[in-house]
Amino acid sequence: MTSLRDRLADGAYAAGWSVVKKLPEPVAAGLGRTIADIAWKRRGKGVQRLESNYARVVPDATPERLAELSRAGMRSYLRYWMESFRLPAWSEERVTHGFDPKDVHRLTDGIASDRGVILALPHMANWDLAGAWVTTGLKTPFTTVAERLKPESLYDRFVAYREGLGMEVLPHSGGSAFGTLARRLRDGGLVCLVAERDLSASGVEVEFFGETTRMPAGPALLAQQTGALLLPVTLWYDESSVMRGQVHPPVEVPGSGTRAEKTSVMTQALADAFAEGIAEHPEDWHMLQRLWLKDLDAGKTPREGSGARDPEKRAS
Repeated sequence: MTSLRDRLADGAYAAGWSVVKKLPEPVAAGLGRTIADIAWKRRGKGVQRLESNYARVVPDATPERLAELSRAGMRSYLRYWMESFRLPAWSEERVTHGFDPKDVHRLTDGIASDRGVILALPHMANWDLAGAWVTTGLKTPFTTVAERLKPESLYDRFVAYREGLGMEVLPHSGGSAFGTLARRLRDGGLVCLVAERDLSASGVEVEFFGETTRMPAGPALLAQQTGALLLPVTLWYDESSVMRGQVHPPVEVPGSGTRAEKTSVMTQALADAFAEGIAEHPEDWHMLQRLWLKDLDAGKTPREGSGARDPEKRAS
């Protein structure tokens, strides 16, 4: 049976896609900043967790600096949502000119090679806009996965939204996603995966800002199994209406070692690329959840009260 909370969540997202996309862009942007500032002032669990995560990224930051970062982080997070609610109504020109990545030749050369390309991203800025730019600006379809959400109707909304942007969306659960992704890559296709958080037993342990966490093995395993090019990508905002990005150098498959050893080395290389981008633009990293194993073991994050629970899961 669907709970009241689930029905309210589904209704809130439905309202966002139906109402916010009709607002003029400056009005939507202002609404996002207002909501972000209200949430930041309330100092809820999500804001406290965001701030504690930033304390890992900027270890010498004063409490005042962390507060500034968390406020900017909430504004960036709400900018993501306001843009995402409006993306289905954006013109092709608006999408094409809405993202300006550096070193995009690494991606376009990989696509042209028919080798298959895996893009791995952290939760930075607006990965949906980056995806829409790929399908619109580069005229290249791609495949991704989405976590199954409750209620099912909410998951269906996210799938329909992303398919409307030109993406093929596979459910994260069920075990068949990996095989489908591998087939797409062997056919010379493009796969995009948000890849800096995997707290399951199958996650690969990496060092991230000096402490241990787990990240998904999938990108490295897919690259090994299919020969596809593995490219880390980081994203950020500036004061303009254009999102910025960086396509980092490819993560190569090591020439020796077991599959597990190769996967460990490659996943650490992804973590290092993500850390480079996050350190330069921490306020655009939208990690409002526990990430480091030490926090999970303790049951709470530093600078965070007891009894904290994870915020709503995201379909990425």
